Amino acid sequence: MNKNFLDLEKYLNYSFKERGTLKLALIHKSYGNENARYKNINNEKLELLGDAVLDLIVTEYLYQKYKNAKEGELSKLKSMIVSEPSLAKIAKTIRIGEYLILGRGEEKTGGRERSSLLCDGFESVLGAIFVDGGYGAAKQYVMYHIKDMIENISHSEDITDYKSILQEYCQHKFKEIPVYEVLADEGPSHRKNFKIIVGILPGVDVKNLSREQLIPLLEKAEFTATGEGSNKKTATQLAARDLCKKLEVIL
Repeated sequence: MNKNFLDLEKYLNYSFKERGTLKLALIHKSYGNENARYKNINNEKLELLGDAVLDLIVTEYLYQKYKNAKEGELSKLKSMIVSEPSLAKIAKTIRIGEYLILGRGEEKTGGRERSSLLCDGFESVLGAIFVDGGYGAAKQYVMYHIKDMIENISHSEDITDYKSILQEYCQHKFKEIPVYEVLADEGPSHRKNFKIIVGILPGVDVKNLSREQLIPLLEKAEFTATGEGSNKKTATQLAARDLCKKLEVIL
């Protein structure tokens, strides 16, 4: 557990008065599962606090910046900004993953690169800064790392993971996850074109349905969209983006 927190503080652009608070923000529960001394010591409460502080800071900024925007528009922007893909990308730039204190199992399975852990790490560090330095310090930290992303969120395809945004929205709104299927896979290997369909099928048990059974259901679904690209990932993202627009999740 030997970590040079001075280096991390440089990346964070914040110096802690109580460095133990920063250490606590980096202890993942998996470490306690393998080390009895830390069984009940982890960053989950700081993460919860950081999540609430982040919501307030981002909402306050959007409220002041977009004075004529409607509540729904601000809510959509906030959802994109505080989404797991956006926060994980920022956490990578400030190298939080390198300093997470993980159990061996979590380490071996790539925890330092996992988006969910990076997102949680960003929020727990924010919670620690709030405890250590108050709201002003927390706001300065967030705006230092997030302001550019906030101002370019609607134009930055590289930080906008539409698939994750759609999934988060659907789980909250419909208590379901979106269903994807390949409609077409055409062209030679060096010039492929994939067409993906995505839809929401509330109440349908899709686990035992074949592709041939699923596609007609998706095509007739109330909420559905398609996307095309040179690989499955691109086509999937474009399908998710279009469905996000139809659902008015994004502007």
